[in-house]
Amino acid sequence: MWVLGWFGVMLLYTFLDVAVWGKIAPKKARLLNVVSVALCMAGFLSLLMSKFDLHIDIESGISVEGILLAAGCAVAMYFLLDKFLDPIFEGMLPGSEDRYRETLDHLREAPALSFIQVCILAPIMEEILMRGFLLGGLSVNCGKVTALIVSSALFALLHFNMVQTLSALICGFILGLLYIKTNSVISCIAAHAGYNMISYFTTVFRERKER
Repeated sequence: MWVLGWFGVMLLYTFLDVAVWGKIAPKKARLLNVVSVALCMAGFLSLLMSKFDLHIDIESGISVEGILLAAGCAVAMYFLLDKFLDPIFEGMLPGSEDRYRETLDHLREAPALSFIQVCILAPIMEEILMRGFLLGGLSVNCGKVTALIVSSALFALLHFNMVQTLSALICGFILGLLYIKTNSVISCIAAHAGYNMISYFTTVFRERKER
């Protein structure tokens, strides 16, 4: 139910972006959108963590092994997804690929704000919710295999474009394995953020410079 609740929050800040900020303050719409996303995240995570007494122990969550595994996962996901599987998915789903390109164009309009949202805010929110809360909680009651499958599937559904959904399913599975191995949300956030940064600078930023 909490995961579904976050879906609702996503719809809320998307509605604000499209129907409110773009009309009342078009020149500041992207900034207002990032601020509203950050506030929605902070409020939702505050409720979630207080309700279930969740704690993110930063010091114990950081280890040499965790850092190395996070870096390895980030690089592996980039080559597996961006360089290998995504082109295949794009060829199979041309309509979704077109919408994905539209998303990239939208990100290029405000690269600094897009970087904050995609490479910082999204990894923090999604890893705490999907790995720290959902995968960690389901593992206790349903076992690690079931928890891994369910959390990966729901993580994929957070990415509404079909190409991104297929990639996110694999990404969620890898991040889930990382969480099971390290028992550290920090490692998952680092891996997720690292992968998003590599993808961002090799697609959004690089193609923007080429243009």
